[in-house]
Amino acid sequence: MTRTTRTLVLVIVTALLAAVAVVYTIRAAGRSDGGPSQDITEVTLDQPGRILFRTTAAGTGRDHLAAVDLARTGKDDGADDRRISPTSCLVFHAAHGTGVCLKLANAALHTYNAVVLDNRLLPVDSHETAGTPSRARVSPGGNLVAWTVFVGGESYAGLDFSTRTSILDRRSGTLYDNLETFTVIRDGKPYTAADINVWGVTFAADENRFYATVSTDGHRYLAEGDLAAKTLRTIHDNVECPSLSPDGTHIAYKKRIAGTDPSRPWKLFTLDLRTGTETPTSETRTLDDQAEWLDNTTVLYTLPGDLRADVWAVNADGTGQPKMMVRYALSPTVLRP
Repeated sequence: MTRTTRTLVLVIVTALLAAVAVVYTIRAAGRSDGGPSQDITEVTLDQPGRILFRTTAAGTGRDHLAAVDLARTGKDDGADDRRISPTSCLVFHAAHGTGVCLKLANAALHTYNAVVLDNRLLPVDSHETAGTPSRARVSPGGNLVAWTVFVGGESYAGLDFSTRTSILDRRSGTLYDNLETFTVIRDGKPYTAADINVWGVTFAADENRFYATVSTDGHRYLAEGDLAAKTLRTIHDNVECPSLSPDGTHIAYKKRIAGTDPSRPWKLFTLDLRTGTETPTSETRTLDDQAEWLDNTTVLYTLPGDLRADVWAVNADGTGQPKMMVRYALSPTVLRP
């Protein structure tokens, strides 16, 4: 065999090996051990009994919004027959036919938008945010949309961060761009300070009242907000990222616990708004999430998993054991009647 022939054979073999490697990689991305198979299809907000979430399964549709029937949740292998939407989001929430999607607007400029979605997950409104997406919520009636972003730092664990929380009233088109401008009432008196931070809105059914975390003076308070009055009244200490139960009686939240991982110092608790009683859930792992209520007795939340995150469920009253609900998922939303 001549030198030229040997060189030609080497080139052909190298090309064949490269082609095999590419085919293997493509096929591996769709294998069952990388998560459930995914086909892009329409997902809507008018089908109660489903959980919507951002899917983290490898392959086509990663980071898109997905939906799964509640009857198909709780499967350890992740084979939940999820439906994958064309819409991708970093943070998502929805209620009563309205969605909010926090997403990247311009990668080069590191800008993000809060996009309001209709029943078919199509954009109907968009607002540039002041920073990196963190939390989002829609009110039970679909009229109010809230989002929180980091404008300094990217973790709630330390003290060197700042947030910007906004509420959009879709009825009037009014955008309350920064809830830090609302009047804070602490110990029954108006309170002002340069270090006030507000984050993690959750809405009541009356489409005016809401709850959020107000951080100041080394405390992280649960505050009850009044949109019309533009006030935030502190009612309980050491509450972060609150989530109001569907019946409006309890708050699920993350509470800082001494001696835990300083990068994730929170455990999942619930608070009875009528009595002020705190109840630790049976979830012993630390977490950093704004919980979502499955119903009035069960709380959903996200924990790190094999493919970025999984959604878990636990009883709100401290009984029972945590249960895996949706593999390869985060930012869950329960579609209600």
